[in-house]
Amino acid sequence: MMDLDRLDNDLAGWLDRTLVRPGLLSPDRFEDAFVAVVRASAGDPDDAWLAFYRNTLAALHGEVRPGGTNAELKPVHERAAELAVGPEVLELGSCFGFLALRLAAAGHRVTATDLTRGTVDLLAGTAPRLGLTLDTMVADARAVPLPAASTDTVFAVHLLEHLPAEEEKAVLAEMLRLARRRVVVAVPFEEVPNETWGHLRRFDESVLAELGDATGLPYTVSTHHGGWLVIDTG
Repeated sequence: MMDLDRLDNDLAGWLDRTLVRPGLLSPDRFEDAFVAVVRASAGDPDDAWLAFYRNTLAALHGEVRPGGTNAELKPVHERAAELAVGPEVLELGSCFGFLALRLAAAGHRVTATDLTRGTVDLLAGTAPRLGLTLDTMVADARAVPLPAASTDTVFAVHLLEHLPAEEEKAVLAEMLRLARRRVVVAVPFEEVPNETWGHLRRFDESVLAELGDATGLPYTVSTHHGGWLVIDTG
């Protein structure tokens, strides 16, 4: 059981360091352990998840504990928010939806999608309790049931590393189909893909440049706490 005042997404890194890496917890059991700890932190699991969200968002918008998961995410989300253009944004692979919530708080009209219904439902139920409005959708990033050119900016932030290499172009093609103005892809640069997080492959600038070249559109590749591919579509 964890103190509600300290319950936030740093729990993920703590479990990885103290249980997964020493071999005490297999990576395929990480998610179950994470959820169990959060739910056990309050008599009502909904209250535990609300504290988890509030504390994580406070850290991502303020001071983070050095060396934790939030410290890794904060500069990534800040950079992503800077790259958003237009009032309407779509995030693919939103997971808990911390970036989507940041964008909603900044005034964007946000749609957050993920393949896992549990996390989509959690985000949909928690956002109103945080005083934020966004749309959510269970969707495969390779085939999102939305019309072409239906949003201004499409994000895939720390999504592609979870997919086999042969699926990257399908996801990028779908992002380009959906975006009126910009596509933003962010990936971690790792020597070895982190199995705990479900990472399947590693990226570098050359891989991102290859993806950009294949689109035939203007793009930039940069580094900022990982790699960024930004494609301007119109």
